[in-house]
Amino acid sequence: MNGRLLSTRVAPLLRQRGLNRTRLLHSHVPNTAGGLLRPSGRLAPRRWPVGYNAIHHVPAVRSISFVRILPRIALKMARLPAMFGASMVAGFAYIQYQAAQAGTYAMDVLKRAGDQVSETSSALFGNAKEIAEQIGTGWQRTKDDTHLPEWLQQLFEKQQGSNDGSPGPEPPNKARIGAAAAASAAAIGADDSDERDVRAQAEIARDDQMMVLTRKMIEIRSILNTVGQGGALTLPSIVVIGSQSSGKSSVLEAIVGHEFLPKGSNMVTRRPIELTLVNTPDAKAEYGEFPALGLGKITDFSQIQRTLTDLNLAVPAEQCVTDDPIQLSIYSPNVPDLSMIDLPGYIQVSGKDQPPELKQKIADLCDKYIQAPNVILAISAADVDLANSTALRSSRRVDPRGERTIGVITKMDLVDPTRGLEVLTDRKYPLRLGYVGVVCKIPQTAGIFSRAGQNVTSAIVKNENAYFSSHPLEFGPQNEVSVGTTTLRHKLMHVLEQTMAASLAGTRDAIIQELEEATYEFKVQYNDRPLSAESYLAESLDSFKHSFKEFSEQFGRPQVRALLKEVLDQKVMDLLAKRYWNKPIEDLSKAPFEADPLADLPKADPGSLFWQRKLDASTSELTKLGVGRLATTVVASELQTHVNKLIEASTFAAHPYAQRAIIDASSSILNDRFYSTSDQVENCIKPFKFEIEVDNNEWSKGRQNIGQVLKNELKACDAAHKRLEDGIGYRKLKDVTGFIDRVRKGDVVLEGDGTGGAGGFSAALLEKGREAVFLRDRSELIKMRLLAVKSKQCANVKNKYYCPEVFLDVVADKLTSTAVLFLNVELLSEFYYNFPRELDIRLGRHLEAAEIERFAREDPRVRRHLDVIRRKEMLELVLEKIESLRQLEGRSKMGAGHGAGGASAAKDGSKGRWMFAKKYTEDHEWIEIDTDGVTGTIGITKYAAKALGEVVFVELPEIDLEVAKGDTIGAVESVKSASDILTPVSGKIVEHNKLLEEKPKTINDGPEGDGWIAKIEITNASELDTLMSKEEYDNYEKE
Repeated sequence: MNGRLLSTRVAPLLRQRGLNRTRLLHSHVPNTAGGLLRPSGRLAPRRWPVGYNAIHHVPAVRSISFVRILPRIALKMARLPAMFGASMVAGFAYIQYQAAQAGTYAMDVLKRAGDQVSETSSALFGNAKEIAEQIGTGWQRTKDDTHLPEWLQQLFEKQQGSNDGSPGPEPPNKARIGAAAAASAAAIGADDSDERDVRAQAEIARDDQMMVLTRKMIEIRSILNTVGQGGALTLPSIVVIGSQSSGKSSVLEAIVGHEFLPKGSNMVTRRPIELTLVNTPDAKAEYGEFPALGLGKITDFSQIQRTLTDLNLAVPAEQCVTDDPIQLSIYSPNVPDLSMIDLPGYIQVSGKDQPPELKQKIADLCDKYIQAPNVILAISAADVDLANSTALRSSRRVDPRGERTIGVITKMDLVDPTRGLEVLTDRKYPLRLGYVGVVCKIPQTAGIFSRAGQNVTSAIVKNENAYFSSHPLEFGPQNEVSVGTTTLRHKLMHVLEQTMAASLAGTRDAIIQELEEATYEFKVQYNDRPLSAESYLAESLDSFKHSFKEFSEQFGRPQVRALLKEVLDQKVMDLLAKRYWNKPIEDLSKAPFEADPLADLPKADPGSLFWQRKLDASTSELTKLGVGRLATTVVASELQTHVNKLIEASTFAAHPYAQRAIIDASSSILNDRFYSTSDQVENCIKPFKFEIEVDNNEWSKGRQNIGQVLKNELKACDAAHKRLEDGIGYRKLKDVTGFIDRVRKGDVVLEGDGTGGAGGFSAALLEKGREAVFLRDRSELIKMRLLAVKSKQCANVKNKYYCPEVFLDVVADKLTSTAVLFLNVELLSEFYYNFPRELDIRLGRHLEAAEIERFAREDPRVRRHLDVIRRKEMLELVLEKIESLRQLEGRSKMGAGHGAGGASAAKDGSKGRWMFAKKYTEDHEWIEIDTDGVTGTIGITKYAAKALGEVVFVELPEIDLEVAKGDTIGAVESVKSASDILTPVSGKIVEHNKLLEEKPKTINDGPEGDGWIAKIEITNASELDTLMSKEEYDNYEKE
């Protein structure tokens, strides 16, 4: 805009206001950039004269020429060089804000597309929100701490004052002002120093040693919980108690950094939650595990929350609470090593859908867990008087002196800071461990900046720091009050470590006593016989396979032939009964006339078509009854029956799981071979369906065999008749059979069919009589046919129509011989070969450890044996860890007393974990003790590597090699010379550096790093005291 146009527009106003008035002109529209330049006062809105357009962002104008104000504008611009950069960043912030607005809209669209896209967008833009917040915080601190020039302070005051007037232009959009201010702060420089660890290196080292000790003691406690030998064998935990809605869950979630605890309106927490936090500094992922459920690693904490909710709601409504704990372990690089127990919250009044004794049940459950030596974390809300705190009242009952109670005051931001200070410094309810004030509220984010699935610890800490730092008079260091989640985490770590260490000696004595009892029981009851689930399964499987091998040697072709022939003989008897023999008597009607009775067969005409067709039909039916399927079914059933007998006679009889596996193995093999075998057998007997040739030897053998079969059938008939006679009585049976004979001959005529009784006999007795008559006639007929078979007429194969029994037996024998041949090849051999291998697959190589353990524990005797062994081994392991822990703690204290020369900790930056300082020998070897206090890494020093020159070969020690201090464990050869490697301490080699086999020159590149030689499990830790520290070795090297 040029001066002429401006003066033309401004002239009417100057004439109205006069020449001596100075007036600030303002924009009547919102400042879209949210800039820093704001007027010190606000004039009432005024319309421009008709015919003129509004002028925006015009500086102060006097009645004289516009040119006079240009030097002043230039001077202001020269004095504000930083404003130019701030404006640029403000523009960037505006763009970022617009991107956020667009992102919010995009989020609505993406939510309709699916939750997965929403989570991806949240992860993409989540950090941008935090950066903007950090920029805003940095700008505020910079503005407060930096001494600004007078003109800039006046500028800010004017800007502030422009927002205080009543009428005026529409105020700028607050969100846009905030974005621009944050961006300006970034230009000036925001530094988040609240979370910076400013402790001395020695203090950090001690804290890390404490974490190592705590982690190991928590590991010992977990092992003791699996032993389950009562309160004596345990280490303390931190028990969290508090009323419902006191913020108990928020405190735990702030420590973990995730929302994972069950939430709801109707008392969702119904079981104790044994929470074990494990710090994993080398890991990036965070996950949880339910050890008792075997669900594996769960990285989605919302799934952990749902699982906890389901497990709690599984408690019946009438019971409401139970002391059956839920075990949950959380692994994360962001959590401290802690062992905590979350209990249901105290209530004052039971709901109408809750049992009236619920309040007392919760109190009893909490009293059970807050007994010594557990540490009590009493949660109370700041807006509730401590005199009314149920958690403090309960803790005072079991800890009247407050020696193991930590008070946590939540919701500090809901009360006046002065009131908050009074609560934290309360003297009416003193606690030796003190009170900690927290604001565990998770800052809520909306739209595209959702924190779903992210760790919220840093956000909570920032929120807390913002609150507590805004009230320095109440919560500053001069008042010596403990505030913040970070402070609470450190306090919990220190208290738990000290409490565990204090109870370690008593626990050790109890473990020694329990170990002696377990050792005595193992010796007396089981004669020190070792047993494991794997060895028991292997022994049982070997024994079963040995039994199966014996069976396979005894069940071969002869046994299969006899089995199948017996079945076909019965089929022959069925055919004879169907086509030749008498039929059962169905009623009391007169017996029908038989034109060709079987008794007339020996005298029948040789050319009689009746008897020829009857024999041919019987033969056809025998060959077409499906011999292939019948034979395969009979043999497969017999094999399965024998397998079942082997199971009953083996140790697998007490193992349902193994029984199912064995039966499934045999069934699968038999089913796989069934159809192919039956088809093969059926194809091979097809010729017998059309023509059957019989020689004299076969006829003679069949004649002899059928005679025996008929005798067996005769015995069965006589036995059945005898049973009837014994059941009814000889005389009564004789009377009823006589009456039936007279009726069938026609001597007696019945009125009706006799179903209601006849001749003075009941219907049941008549039915028994008909059966007795049938058996009597069948016996007489079989006797007659036995005589016929033994006669000369049946001695010749040409008379086969006179002797159908003999011919059918010969046919059955031919079918049996043919079927057995293929059954042996197609079924038996395959089954005997594959069954043991299938057992190895189902009960051997592919079983997981949990399945093997479950199998072994199915037998009560084996379960008791394994329990004794496991108890003994676990107690020995715990005792070994306690001894190692005592040595580690002793070296830690020694290091604190001797400074850098002792066993103080030094951080290994390459691995991100803490290790104890190196010790050196006079032979120029070094050893570095790992955090477990037992394992040491051995190598040669830089001095030795330099003296050797280029290394060309390294001889590494063998794994599990046991050595004494000073023994040779390897050698290093270079282009100059060779030198032995001596172990600084006694122990067992557990690992060697395989990299040196391929790249021996690694020793020259990093002799005290990647060029380490071996790792040793130390057996005599006192030998470390004879070695040199780093300082001592440096002095020795100079000499």
